[in-house]
Amino acid sequence: MEEIIQAYLTAYNGKDVPAMLALLDEAVFFENVSNASGITTTRSKSEFETLALQSLNFFSERRQSVRFQVLSDTAAAVEIDYRATLAQDLPNGLKAGETLRLRGVSIFEVSQGKITRISDYS
Repeated sequence: MEEIIQAYLTAYNGKDVPAMLALLDEAVFFENVSNASGITTTRSKSEFETLALQSLNFFSERRQSVRFQVLSDTAAAVEIDYRATLAQDLPNGLKAGETLRLRGVSIFEVSQGKITRISDYS
């Protein structure tokens, strides 16, 4: 489990969408629950790909770092520090060049070596 999560975070930090997709089940469920921007969900690998590709242009760099994690064979809860530099102005008033810093929790579920669920809460 830890290797899959680390591979996902490495791909995410490197903005490597194909490497992220290689780790996902075809029916992966993704949700991002944010105090600032509400809830975003996808219900398939192709929907996740669309969202991941759209988000690439928002940030010149981004990094998720593990603070703490609780692992089982099929699930994990991971406390994450998130830092990103905006590449463009956002509708919420944040400007290009500003740095976002968040702390959150991500829940991962895995079946047959593929990620079947990612739930991000920040």
